Amino acid sequence: MAGLREQWRRTAMRTIQERALDLFDERGFGAVTIEEIAAAAEVSASSVYRYFGTKEGLLVADELDTMSPAGLADLVDPADPVTSLVEAVRRYEAPQEPAGEGPWRRVRYFFTEPSVRSAALAAMDRAARRIAPHLTDGPAGLDAAQARVAAQALAFGYFAALETWYDDGGARPIAGYVEDGLRPLRAVWGRGD
Repeated sequence: MAGLREQWRRTAMRTIQERALDLFDERGFGAVTIEEIAAAAEVSASSVYRYFGTKEGLLVADELDTMSPAGLADLVDPADPVTSLVEAVRRYEAPQEPAGEGPWRRVRYFFTEPSVRSAALAAMDRAARRIAPHLTDGPAGLDAAQARVAAQALAFGYFAALETWYDDGGARPIAGYVEDGLRPLRAVWGRGD
């Protein structure tokens, strides 16, 4: 039962995000209210607030936010978290249309709306805090403080790669930008390229 409920919740969240993006693309981020998003998605405004909290949260929310600690442990290889991150981006990006479509269409708001950028940076910080404990288990022998710094470097390096992709007009897949941008971090795990 919990599996079906979770699947319904994820489907509802994706629908709300897509309807919100349609409205933002049509009228601009600042001109759209939560109530209008709810009406377009055929849900209550309280559902939008419950799932996302804010309009900004609606744009930055992703599956990592709700991933269980076990799911996160499966995602992050403590021996090579850079490759883990690049592969996760590739899986996420693979079924998408060209730049500007699907989930990546929301990325431009990270860099054009200051309040969304702030929310995205806060989400990167939360992700890094969740990832850090998993980095102490690897062969690099990172202690808790080192793992926290490494996780922050991964998360904010990912954000910088997204911004480079955006600034470059989405000329190639995001995973390539992430891989290139995080290359210096590979030395931390003894996998310098």
